Amino acid sequence: MSSENTRFFNPERETMSQDELQNWQNSHVKEVLRYVVDRNDYMRKYYEDAGVSVDDFCGLDDMEKLPTISKTTFRNTFPMGLSCVDRSQLREMHMSSGSTGMPIVMPYTLADLHQWAECMARCYRMAGGQPGDTVQITPSFGLFNGGFGMYHGARAAELFVIPTSSGNTERQIRLVNHFQTKIFCAVISYCIRVIEVMNSLGLTMPSLKTGIFGAESVTDAMKKKIHEALGIEVFNIYGMTETGGVGTLGMDCADHSGIHVWEDQYYLEVIDPVTGKNVPDGTLGELVVTSLTREAVPVIRFRTGDLTRILTREKCACGRTHLKIDAISGRTDDMLIIKGVNFFPTQVEEALLEIPGVLPQYQIIIEEHAGVKEIYIHVEAEEGVTGFMVEKHLKERLGFSPKGDIFKPGTLPRSEGKAVRVIKRSV
Repeated sequence: MSSENTRFFNPERETMSQDELQNWQNSHVKEVLRYVVDRNDYMRKYYEDAGVSVDDFCGLDDMEKLPTISKTTFRNTFPMGLSCVDRSQLREMHMSSGSTGMPIVMPYTLADLHQWAECMARCYRMAGGQPGDTVQITPSFGLFNGGFGMYHGARAAELFVIPTSSGNTERQIRLVNHFQTKIFCAVISYCIRVIEVMNSLGLTMPSLKTGIFGAESVTDAMKKKIHEALGIEVFNIYGMTETGGVGTLGMDCADHSGIHVWEDQYYLEVIDPVTGKNVPDGTLGELVVTSLTREAVPVIRFRTGDLTRILTREKCACGRTHLKIDAISGRTDDMLIIKGVNFFPTQVEEALLEIPGVLPQYQIIIEEHAGVKEIYIHVEAEEGVTGFMVEKHLKERLGFSPKGDIFKPGTLPRSEGKAVRVIKRSV
């Protein structure tokens, strides 16, 4: 690969014109529908029951005629009832935690693993990663897809991999310094934990230049906190089990003006969550994804539950032509309604981190008493921050006054993985 192209992993694909991308998507979406109907009995019946004829399907213009699928579709066919290949062709699997129901299983053929690696390698290049750079991968290597996805991509991008997995935070910091880690991959709340331990040990990590964070919503306020603490450039990576794992959908580039989605790999729609109808670019709605190049389980019109908007289809300052979506602002199923006010946990985080002295550790506790919900927001803060200050600011920003307490730094519960931000109790 020539030095002028090292900011791209696949420059030909990453700089396709919108016309080329649309033609590519149009042909592939017709192929993937035929492929799924021919190879999967469940989906064949699903489309027959919906009155869909593959022979009458003409491509992108007919997408809204296809029924959507959801996590329920995966759960109804657990463990691998949506697979379109023989078991002998599978080479790996990952699955969700199942914390909100039956886990979602994603099997992979060898071609699927190559596709995943390509998507992740593009993300590494977009974040400035060059062959030989050291990347430290802290998401766990197990059924959760984060660790392995970042590993597959790092191998493809020819990076030097430190596969630490999660936990042992002091060792993580020392390994950064021993091996001069440049790129740090993590769940964003775990990075906050790393910063706390680093400060408590009186250490620094000057070799770090880049942080790639996913699996949780990455707010601008949290990105700013991490940048200020470590002096690194912070990237928001996007992907999910149903699309094949971390990085499969894309990431923001150095312009940090939205998340580039790999349009040669996935076709995106944004719909009204209530009506199911497509909304215009720029309008907030639920993201719907169709995978164009996957073999084992290509999803067609998968309702992600994630809320976002298409920001632009114009060529980016970074040189990429793939559309950009806004950072995920919440999920259709995690909206909180308290005393008539609708809000998302990410909005609470943004508001809290605007308050000088408030630290990025907080809990939102929802208690329900005989059908009446009360909200408590506990937050860690430096000396001088009062509950009145927090309550007043949240009232101004979100329109309600929560109860809650101020905790000394380091006293709220910590997690080595995803942070548990919202706790619901019936009392």
